[in-house]
Amino acid sequence: MQALADVISSGLRVLFCGINPGLMSAATGHHFARPGNRFWPALHLSGFTPRQLRPDEQAELLTYRLGITNVVDRPSARADELTRAEYVAGGANLVQKVLHYQPEWLAVVGVTAYRDAFGERTAHIGKQDRLIGDTRVWVLPNPSGLNAHYTLPKLADAFAELERVS
Repeated sequence: MQALADVISSGLRVLFCGINPGLMSAATGHHFARPGNRFWPALHLSGFTPRQLRPDEQAELLTYRLGITNVVDRPSARADELTRAEYVAGGANLVQKVLHYQPEWLAVVGVTAYRDAFGERTAHIGKQDRLIGDTRVWVLPNPSGLNAHYTLPKLADAFAELERVS
């Protein structure tokens, strides 16, 4: 299975960064493609997009100055299949990508992934102290359906907080 292509360009308001592609995303070529994933509904309900986009409409994000990448390129069924070394290498790669494209915000979806990729053991949901060049960093809850702690309304509220400051 091959890596999932980024939806990215210069001039982005927010570059969303998933943990890694799920198997369905890798098979379809679309980010957050699994039906139980709440990324697309949360993106719309928070005000980032005027309607709920489907995964196959991901390129439309660029018209809203939004993009998507991943910390780790390797697809897997579950994020817990990834190694610490993959997270660290992915974090270094992500820094280079952010320095190249210079989005206003990098939004990592998954606090554990952010902690592992950047060695920030005490990171929390929300705005981070870290800057990557001039890019500010925000951590969002993981939108996976496996993250039962965050209901869709709670997830949309977390996304809306970033939408208000971006």
